[in-house]
Amino acid sequence: MEELPKLPVPDLKLSLDSYLRSVKHLVSDTQFGKTRAAVEAFGRAGGVGETLQEQLREKRENTENWVYDVWLDDMYLKNRLALPVNSSPALVFPKQPFRHYRDSLTFAARLILGVSQYKTLVDGKAQLDGHLCMDQYQRLFSSSRRAGLQRDTLVTADGAHVIVACRSQFFVLNLTEGSCRLNEADVQAQLQWIYEQTQTQTQTQPAVGLLTADGRADWASAREQLLKDPVSRESVELMESCMCVVCLDDPAGLDPSDANRASLMLHGGGQEKNGANRWYDKPLQFVIGADGVCGVVCEHSPLEGIVLVECTEHVLKHIRSSSCKPVSGRSVSELPHPRRLLWKCSSGIRSALASAADHLQRLVMDLDMSVFTFTAHGKEWIKRQKMSPDAYIQLALQLAFYRYTHSCSPLSAGLSRPRLVVCVCVCVCRSHRRPVSTYESASLRRFRKGRVDNIRSATPEALAFAKAMTDGRASTQREDGETASGCRSADTDHSSGRRRDGDGQSLTRTTRNGQRDENGDARHFL
Repeated sequence: MEELPKLPVPDLKLSLDSYLRSVKHLVSDTQFGKTRAAVEAFGRAGGVGETLQEQLREKRENTENWVYDVWLDDMYLKNRLALPVNSSPALVFPKQPFRHYRDSLTFAARLILGVSQYKTLVDGKAQLDGHLCMDQYQRLFSSSRRAGLQRDTLVTADGAHVIVACRSQFFVLNLTEGSCRLNEADVQAQLQWIYEQTQTQTQTQPAVGLLTADGRADWASAREQLLKDPVSRESVELMESCMCVVCLDDPAGLDPSDANRASLMLHGGGQEKNGANRWYDKPLQFVIGADGVCGVVCEHSPLEGIVLVECTEHVLKHIRSSSCKPVSGRSVSELPHPRRLLWKCSSGIRSALASAADHLQRLVMDLDMSVFTFTAHGKEWIKRQKMSPDAYIQLALQLAFYRYTHSCSPLSAGLSRPRLVVCVCVCVCRSHRRPVSTYESASLRRFRKGRVDNIRSATPEALAFAKAMTDGRASTQREDGETASGCRSADTDHSSGRRRDGDGQSLTRTTRNGQRDENGDARHFL
């Protein structure tokens, strides 16, 4: 990582000019006048802006990445909302053609070995992604998000075991016994034993995984109570140190549509389905349903989506390439059984579990999911028009939002992902059309400890394009190429902004850091 450059501190004047350009078309003239006056005062020679800018330069000299800690806190660790739906993204696998639950166990065994293989590559410092920062890959398997009352923390504990969740029970699956690594048949035999153990209520433990789906402060309070008992403390430590969690889900009893499968990945369907069969604090949580509904849920704070995607693609490739022929393994009697995690739950913990189940069910009921598959054309057609597929989709989102928003909708830069814009579009009234500040990620992994920055895709050019497309004229009334020209102009501006942000010249990091004093408290806002 040391051979990579440090993230630069953008020039103050360029940052302030970019900021004014990014907000002018989003607010009224009166609001913009006040904003411009505040920016000019902030950037005045010898003023607050120059003082804070110098502090940022000093911070850059003394740290690996001057923005990393503040960004991680504000984006994730200080957020008190529950992780499912609000923060943790998911990938949905193609529907698997399982004919029997044993087919799902075979799939799970191959997946686990694929994950282990990928971890070996990461541990061996394999250059998986070109000349980019690999820091996030290390956290993929070794980190866990620990709930706190005011702020969560990322902890590191590099374990070699996998946690298998089945019917809300957790089991420790070791992939080595003695000096031998388990093969596919061995792992499948262990999974079969776990499955059989959960078919009776004899040793059933409380569904403690529900606590990780609750608000972070509530989970932190419950966690403190759990840690008072040594048995529960050891179980928590084993959960936090595993390389990943594999959730063997019961059939959800829903039509396996794209929308239903996506929803089940995000929240498990609540306590009545598989919502308690989770541990949301781990970065990697693979879901394997006996009904073929499979995917992976990611705790987002340690890593970005591209790292999850690359790991998942490797695992799926391993599954496809695994031999269909049975592999001979040791008999179940020769393998030590996986260990069921035990929990000693006080009345306070049981009350917290009931509350967490209720809160999760509210998330389930509040989420409306609709998946639309666009088949008219794909990225190759867009490229033939000499446009960026990314910019093209962002313009489509801006146009859709502009058509359906109204001036009183309570929206702001809190729209953290472009997909959320689409979700909001169906909720608002058709009244006064307007754009809204929008967040799109730009990778900063070419720098040390680089994560992402903010591409401001609601540009003046995007607004001009949206207005041209919604001015009430029929397409035959517009001059030839009028909207195409506007589209290409917006595409060019978006692409140049993406390159600028990827080079570490975004204004977002500068203004965010400039808002904090030495104690981390808010100071100056533009």
